[in-house]
Amino acid sequence: MSNLRTLVFFATPPHDCSYLPDREATTMFVDPRAHIDKKLYSQLTALGFRRSGSHYYRPHCEQCNACIPVRLKVDDFKPDRSQRRVLRKNKDLQCTMAPATFAERYYQLYANYIEQRHKDGDMYPPTREQFTSFLVEGATDSWFLEIHQGERLVGLAAVDLLDDGLSAIYTVFDPDLEDRSLGTFAILWQIEEACRRGLPHLYLGYWIKQCRKMNYKTRFRPIEALRDGHWRELDAG
Repeated sequence: MSNLRTLVFFATPPHDCSYLPDREATTMFVDPRAHIDKKLYSQLTALGFRRSGSHYYRPHCEQCNACIPVRLKVDDFKPDRSQRRVLRKNKDLQCTMAPATFAERYYQLYANYIEQRHKDGDMYPPTREQFTSFLVEGATDSWFLEIHQGERLVGLAAVDLLDDGLSAIYTVFDPDLEDRSLGTFAILWQIEEACRRGLPHLYLGYWIKQCRKMNYKTRFRPIEALRDGHWRELDAG
């Protein structure tokens, strides 16, 4: 059984940064041969690591520290006016949790989302193998939040259950329903679910101040950032 003391870490060679132009990135990842159970995964997450399939990683760039791990304190969260509007707008939707497994209906929603919204990203073009390696493989206590409008699946969020919270892995939704703000709705639902389970945090991955695509994360307050080994409330102004 692996623990923090016995884990071996590797670093990738420098590569083009996915978020900031004209910058190189280096990623530290856990030896893929290590056995990562829920307790160890929770400890790694509290140290700023993320899961992508069976890989556990965090940025390890010598000349840049723009990627900042962030998490929400769910007990202190109060939705703002815009977020309350999103909740009202989506009152007709039904949400259920299902184990993270491959299903064709999940993949079709995922593929449609990637093809219409992320043609310029690393995940285009989508494949079933990519979906499985990203969202299904490596699952420990991993779930899919299914968002339904009647019988129709309109949203899917990958969520990991940790000892001290939930980890929001990735969310996809029907691009034709963009006006519903289903990405925001999925986070709001996960905040409520963490509260229902008596868990203090919702981990939202990395925030980069210079990356506009990540601005939505700081609209949820209070949000904490991991800096110099300590979680402190983030001033994103």
